[in-house]
Amino acid sequence: MELIHTEVPRHFQYVTLSHRWGAGEPSLRDIEGRKIYNMSALGGLGKLQGFLAVACGWGYSWAWSDTCCIDKHSSAEVQETIGSMFAWYRQSALTIVYLFDVPDTGSIGSSEWFRRGWTLQELLAPRTVLFYTRNWSLYKNLTSANHKEDAAVLAELARATGIAPWSLHYFSPGMDNARSRLQWASSRLTTRPEDIAYSLFGIFNLHLPVLYGESAEHALGRLLTEIVSQSGDISVLDW
Repeated sequence: MELIHTEVPRHFQYVTLSHRWGAGEPSLRDIEGRKIYNMSALGGLGKLQGFLAVACGWGYSWAWSDTCCIDKHSSAEVQETIGSMFAWYRQSALTIVYLFDVPDTGSIGSSEWFRRGWTLQELLAPRTVLFYTRNWSLYKNLTSANHKEDAAVLAELARATGIAPWSLHYFSPGMDNARSRLQWASSRLTTRPEDIAYSLFGIFNLHLPVLYGESAEHALGRLLTEIVSQSGDISVLDW
């Protein structure tokens, strides 16, 4: 039994993709039952192919992307996935961050990725992260197997996010320093206004209903009410 508990999780280790969504991202229905590498390499499909090639190069057989591993036609699945998104990234063996707007000689801090709402938890949740530039090159050709353990990259991340290196490396979801966590997200944007609240549920380890169609103000109000209720910290109302 002990062998099963160690070998099965090892065999099913998976890699997650973190990225800035663009035009032509493939959905589950676009790729279901098809061979990815036999499809066009344009747009989002090319990005998906690049991600899978990198995952294979690191020796993994399983990969997960938020573009095509969620049935977005099922409201129940969308609700469940948003509620477990932090866990997907936390439990991954490796998260690949693809920065389409950073050339091989560029700086990661200039990327739009650092200004999007959902990517905050995709930075904080995984324990192992590697950054890749536009041409699928490892950032600065660093040999580290985890950029969260590279002092130079951590320093760049801290400058880009305003988050201390220690918090980037050892982040744990919950109510600690709730006001600071809200401030980390304060300048980030989401395509759907209410997502600015939903994208923080995992960071605070909260499980609240996802109600698309509500206003961003109402969604944030529900979030703040729950944070104050659990933490007792009313300073979060002035973030």
